[in-house]
Amino acid sequence: MSSSENINLSLCFQRPSARLVSGDKAVIAASAIPRQLPPNSILIKVDRFGFSANNVTYQALGEQAHFRYYDFHPAPEVGDVSPKTHGLVPVWGFGTIVASSHPKISPGERIYGYLAPSRYLLVPVSPSDVNKHAFYVPRPYLPADRRPYNQIIRCAGDPEYTPTALGEDLTMLYRPLFWTAYWFEDWIFSVGYRGATAFLISSASAKTAFCAAYLIGKRRSRGETNVKIVGLTSKRNVAFTKGLSLYDEVVEYDSFTSALGREKWVYVDVAGNDDLNKRLFAHFQTPASGELVASVALGMTTLAPASEKASSLDWSTNTFADSSKVPQLEQFFMVEWLNVRKHQLSLQEIFRRQKEAWAELMVDCVPWVRLEHVKGAEEVKKAYDNVATSGFSPDAGFIWSLWDEKVKTKL
Repeated sequence: MSSSENINLSLCFQRPSARLVSGDKAVIAASAIPRQLPPNSILIKVDRFGFSANNVTYQALGEQAHFRYYDFHPAPEVGDVSPKTHGLVPVWGFGTIVASSHPKISPGERIYGYLAPSRYLLVPVSPSDVNKHAFYVPRPYLPADRRPYNQIIRCAGDPEYTPTALGEDLTMLYRPLFWTAYWFEDWIFSVGYRGATAFLISSASAKTAFCAAYLIGKRRSRGETNVKIVGLTSKRNVAFTKGLSLYDEVVEYDSFTSALGREKWVYVDVAGNDDLNKRLFAHFQTPASGELVASVALGMTTLAPASEKASSLDWSTNTFADSSKVPQLEQFFMVEWLNVRKHQLSLQEIFRRQKEAWAELMVDCVPWVRLEHVKGAEEVKKAYDNVATSGFSPDAGFIWSLWDEKVKTKL
């Protein structure tokens, strides 16, 4: 390891529970690289990672008891930063193993997984939970259904891996968001969606939202449904959202009360905006409105969680937990539904469906957004601060890296 690579840098986020008075919600923390690895561990050089509204959801729910996103990778303990005061927002990214004390894993291997916004990431690996496709980080303190997040994929054995820079970039932007949308769409149609005739999707310019619209549209093109797809977005994002050509209509937040027809609606909440939801639910209680037959929380693209808690879904019966509570938001959580599907479909069928859907997406998604690369710790910090202040530009797909070959750092 050269002298320019012997320091770790991490983008750390304030924990709300720490009640810090600092104006900086995110800081760059410098820490030492481990000189010797514990048994059955690997050191990953995190080359680059995607950052999107999905990561904002992870941040907002970082300490929420059901999700605990800050418990996947501990923040470093250095200076004013510690695991008690800060958290690392998990990111989907690519990296290279630079050191290994695990007998079945060698340095030099390319991997993809649920990493941290750092230069380096040290993780343990289950001694026996290794195969040619993936290996797993043991996290016994988290629920067993979080296993998909504990998986680190070995690119050499990944049928979805595209060994090009563009292929990796699109994977980081779309793979986690797309599978959330994919299994949501699979779930909502599996349970019958209470005879709905239309879908209303908030934060329609966000990738999770328009991937859901894309998948519903593909089901419709196969003749399996005839539902209407309406996107709900801000005025500044209307042109982009219409340009995607994935929605039948695009409606502004300020004008939806006069624009929504008398349909049987499923509301898909990607924004997680409490004020918007109160207005929307109030609208559907008026005599002139359509009927809201279901409302599902699918994400949170604002930096603050909604004050109304989303209720759980009854996965054992594949239906809504309590239909009498509509329009109360019910939280969709992909890993829980996927665990149900694994008992309904063979793994071969799940893999077949995913492979087919992914291949189609990699062709269809190319024109949707422009890729925007940010390199270097300080530049990434500036990019995050801009997102925190101004929000995401919907036409940009962010690929970030804390590495900047121009900057030489030393301990």
